[in-house]
Amino acid sequence: MVLKCIVIDDEPLARECISNYIKEVEFLELMGSCSNPLELTKIRDSHQADLLFLDIQMPRMNGIEFLKSMKSKPMVVITTAFPNYALDGFDLDVMDYLLKPITFTRFFKAVTKVKEQYLLVQNNTNVTPDIENCKPDHIFLKCDSSYKKIYFDDILFIKSMQNYVAFHTIDGKKHLSLIPLKEVAKQLDSNIFMQVHKSFIVCVHKIEAIEIEGIIMGSYHIPLGRNYKASIMEKIVNDRILKR
Repeated sequence: MVLKCIVIDDEPLARECISNYIKEVEFLELMGSCSNPLELTKIRDSHQADLLFLDIQMPRMNGIEFLKSMKSKPMVVITTAFPNYALDGFDLDVMDYLLKPITFTRFFKAVTKVKEQYLLVQNNTNVTPDIENCKPDHIFLKCDSSYKKIYFDDILFIKSMQNYVAFHTIDGKKHLSLIPLKEVAKQLDSNIFMQVHKSFIVCVHKIEAIEIEGIIMGSYHIPLGRNYKASIMEKIVNDRILKR
């Protein structure tokens, strides 16, 4: 596997540095470099690039503006001396954000992450499962600049935190992601996960007790919303109550 790379930076020394780093990594191939995005057309087969190393502050066209203008784009690693653009970059799903001066160690860490993501996408594309008999057992959660694999069996509950959600797993860890709770709910099996409050979704199989105002899950006390109580009682309690 070889990733085809293009470097866009208005500083000649910066272009040379990244280009030399690319030549040192066996799974990278340099297709060319240019001083601003408008020169991309001069690079042969530039539309076939897998990875773009992109500066932000450039004449004629800002790197962020260029990303926003692209209808389809390769994976992108930002290279800049200005840390204040990080949030804009990650909002556009860039793979990493390298601050100049860039060391080879930091560069290699970034491209290794890109390689792993590329292989992940390729594997998911090439696999042709029996859709009728095969249900997904995990999701990939975007956490900062990486994608973390979370198995459904490991999820205890999910909590909405304004613009973020926190996935609490059985190992006691918490994984944050910038996504609305309602979007999370769409990707979960409704037979396993239920919303019990406007801010909480729980794994019903891991509920230990249901009280008047809350749900007990290990050391956690999850609030039970009045509008959700009837559905949760019907689904997991009513048919299983021991009667005399």
